[in-house]
Amino acid sequence: MVRDKFPWVKVIANTENVGFSKANNQAIQESNAEYVLLLNPDTVVEEDTFIKSVSFMDENPEAGGLGVRMVDGKGQFLPESKRGLPTPQVAFFKIFGLSKLFSKSKRFNRYHLGHLNEFETHEIDVLSGAFMLMRKSVLEKIGLLDETFFMYGEDIDLSYRIQVGGYKNFYFPETRIIHYKGESTKKGSINYVFVFYKAMVIFAKKHFSQNHAKTFSFLIHLAIYLRASLAITQRIVKTYTLPLFDFTVLLTGLYAITNWWTINHIEFNTYALSWGIPSYCIGWFFANYLGGTYDLPNKLQSTIKATGVGTLVILLFYGLLPKDFQFSRLFILVGTCWVSLYYVISRIYLHLVFKGKFNLFSVANRRFLIVGETEECIRVSNFLKQAYPNIELIEFISAEEKYSNQFRGGIHQLEEIARLDRINEIVFCAKDLTAQAIISNMIQIDSSDIDFKIAQPDSTSLIGSNSIHTAGDLYVLDINAITKQKNIRKKRIFDLALSMVGLILSPLLLFGFKHRTRFIKNLLLIIIGNKSFVGYERQKRQSSKGLPRLKPGILTPADGLYPGQELAAEKLNLIYARDYAITKDISILTNGWKKLDS
Repeated sequence: MVRDKFPWVKVIANTENVGFSKANNQAIQESNAEYVLLLNPDTVVEEDTFIKSVSFMDENPEAGGLGVRMVDGKGQFLPESKRGLPTPQVAFFKIFGLSKLFSKSKRFNRYHLGHLNEFETHEIDVLSGAFMLMRKSVLEKIGLLDETFFMYGEDIDLSYRIQVGGYKNFYFPETRIIHYKGESTKKGSINYVFVFYKAMVIFAKKHFSQNHAKTFSFLIHLAIYLRASLAITQRIVKTYTLPLFDFTVLLTGLYAITNWWTINHIEFNTYALSWGIPSYCIGWFFANYLGGTYDLPNKLQSTIKATGVGTLVILLFYGLLPKDFQFSRLFILVGTCWVSLYYVISRIYLHLVFKGKFNLFSVANRRFLIVGETEECIRVSNFLKQAYPNIELIEFISAEEKYSNQFRGGIHQLEEIARLDRINEIVFCAKDLTAQAIISNMIQIDSSDIDFKIAQPDSTSLIGSNSIHTAGDLYVLDINAITKQKNIRKKRIFDLALSMVGLILSPLLLFGFKHRTRFIKNLLLIIIGNKSFVGYERQKRQSSKGLPRLKPGILTPADGLYPGQELAAEKLNLIYARDYAITKDISILTNGWKKLDS
């Protein structure tokens, strides 16, 4: 794309991920300009950012490097725009939370230089690799990025070497950029903890005295295990606490019902108490898990439906049991009422107490403001209506102060209109607004309840991330059915169950395949999660670009989605992703099962 649209740009297309330092060095070595800028891809710069930054460097020959004011996708200031050197003391205060607790303290928050005014130009120690403007002559003197650092830490190392080389680093807030941040490695992930803090160890060993390096290394390793333990614990608690609590309450309730039965002189045999009732509970619980009870937002109708399906399955197996093990159909029906009642009451309670996290509505109704000119506002509005199912309101805001009747108001009224109309998402049209205007409005608006997106010209997606922990929302035209959590889960369970049945029956099934070893290997790859029975058309990689990611498939939509019809791979993949249901996988398998050994 870059080669096609910007033919004057020199493109270095690596075939493997060589790391941040080495990749940047490749480009720096090709450069013969006076200045070098490292700029992250997840950024939006203002129109005058480069002009202002270079002018400052021109006027301050002692400056070796420069960083600018960075804000996130909500317009909030990013403190890593200005940082201090991570000495053992500075690292200690950051690792154990003192820097966050005393965010404005010169002593305790030296890491983010919290005592320095974020709106004033300052000399600082460390620049951010997201935007790092440097003199080429300085790099030739001190050396390029240290390729020992794969990702993280290389900006600290280079900033430090600029200072050691006799130059200064500056924080320059006269221009701003949006740094969506967190796309390469999510900040809450265990992998991030290890990669980031180990980079700090490399830095300490390189630049500190042996005693300081050992102290720093000890602190860092302590932080690694502390943060990793917290991350794992948090993930376990977040993922399993509610399901475990639900199962415990459901099982306790079922045994309480047996106690009521006993009071009325109806005895349960040992089998029923030891195996039957726990099995029923597992059945209802598993049915609710598959039915979407644990997906967000919650849907009460899905819960009731799932419990009903669980009851039908339980009754089916009940009918197959020997008479000695059939103890009470009435208990199953009473148990169904208990399970349904518990899930409904508990979800209503969670909805009322934890608003936003356990929403009972299918999708929160969205109220949009689109900021731009008429043509682009209409284009984005039509796009949103196709991509988003629950829209309560879409209003246009003129990019100018003067506006016609079709606009709700002018851009100078944006904050007031957003507040009055209870808007929860603002979309800026980049075709009609400068990046500077977009960023200025994001910063001015109280964004606690408002998300921001940017619509690029002629694009079928909106960019924006509201948190460093998320990759952001991507609105695309009706191709997200396959990314829904319930569909991902159903597809994986279907793959796992069918591949295990295939292995069990393989002595019989092998006679139907020419490449028997490949058939067995494919089943094993599906079980361990490296493959799926059905994926995108694999002959033309271009055909799946822009679609949600899937595991490589043994079969593809071309193997049976529309038998007898010749459709382009791109269209087949789009239809498969857009209208995905587990029945499509069954249909493709039914028509293309002979290729399972391919």
